[in-house]
Amino acid sequence: MTAEADFQRTIDAVYRAESGAVLATLIRLLGGFEPAEEALHDAFAAAMEQWPRDGVPDNPRSWLISAGRFKAIDRMRRSARFRTVQGELAVQMEGGADDDTVLEPDEVQDDRLRLIFTCCHPALPGDAQVALTLREICSLTTEEIASAFLTVPSTVAQRIVRAKRKIRAAGIPYEVPAQAELPERLDNVLRVVYLVFNEGYSASAGESLTRPDISAEAIRLGRLLVELLPEPEALGLLALMLLNESRRAARTSPDGELVLLEEQDRTLWNRAQIEEGAALVRRALMSQRFGRYTLQAAIIAVHAEAKDAASTDWSEIVGLYRVLLRVDPSPVVELNHAVAVAMLEGPEAGLRLIDAILARGDLAEYHLAHSAQADLNRRLGRADAARAAYERALDLARQEPERRFIERRLAEMAAAG
Repeated sequence: MTAEADFQRTIDAVYRAESGAVLATLIRLLGGFEPAEEALHDAFAAAMEQWPRDGVPDNPRSWLISAGRFKAIDRMRRSARFRTVQGELAVQMEGGADDDTVLEPDEVQDDRLRLIFTCCHPALPGDAQVALTLREICSLTTEEIASAFLTVPSTVAQRIVRAKRKIRAAGIPYEVPAQAELPERLDNVLRVVYLVFNEGYSASAGESLTRPDISAEAIRLGRLLVELLPEPEALGLLALMLLNESRRAARTSPDGELVLLEEQDRTLWNRAQIEEGAALVRRALMSQRFGRYTLQAAIIAVHAEAKDAASTDWSEIVGLYRVLLRVDPSPVVELNHAVAVAMLEGPEAGLRLIDAILARGDLAEYHLAHSAQADLNRRLGRADAARAAYERALDLARQEPERRFIERRLAEMAAAG
């Protein structure tokens, strides 16, 4: 049983790390989502059968792409609907079976970029673009995507199905757009990459606070976009991801518990990522054509420049949030602005803003809004209000480290009477 459990963990790890890249290349080889998804499933089924006997290959990604390709050929040959064009495709694929160029890392990366632009095609609704990309590129579940959208899994599933139908019916090409089309397509892609990063930086559910593999994938995609189209907001998004990622090692204790920003050991912050991110922020700001990602990165850079929590320039952070609210007004930005106001002007000022957000119904299902409301009430000595808000946050939180943190706060308040 132990050997079987170890092997299952290995397969699960390979799936998380490689399935997105494998699927992207199979879509290029097979010409559509459905045959590629079938081939991906067949490839992992073959791995479950062969790897326990033969061992995990040195390059699981290449093995899975080859296995999926050959399984697709077999499926075509067995199909009663087999046609000449399918035969030509099968022969072409068989003829290239020993050609290692289809499995080169750079080409696999290009496949990921092709796929993300396909998923973010303007013919698709905006929410469907994001949902499809998170599902097909990063292999997130519908539940994880729903958490990112603050919606329900059934809604996400419908968006994904409809998006695939639209791609097939409209003949949306699997390609990187021409240079002239790139700027107008970039914003949707940046939004997708940002949601991918957020899922890795603060996992939507489960035992772990973060998913480093997902964050690393988002940063890699961000670097590819900057190389392809070094627009200010692409620079700003890459900076934002790097600056946030620089704090990963300090965000949890050795036993996996959540550590708040003001309590983090800043010697654990990754200075190389901070320096790279800060330089990208400066480049983006100098362009005078920056937007929400650059402004968010500038806010994180202020935190990174402070030697400790006490020396943080909260006045500058509040000012940046006010600019961000003009550029990209949203309830979540309002919430973050309110928390910064509380640090600058005191908890009463911040609480008034948070209460107003929740009173109008915004962020009612967002656990961090209730957690922030609870914390400010706790600091003001309003125990009943704090307890009620913490309990609401606990009802909504799906991530175990966050749930344990809230439970500790409630226990501390109970012990204090």
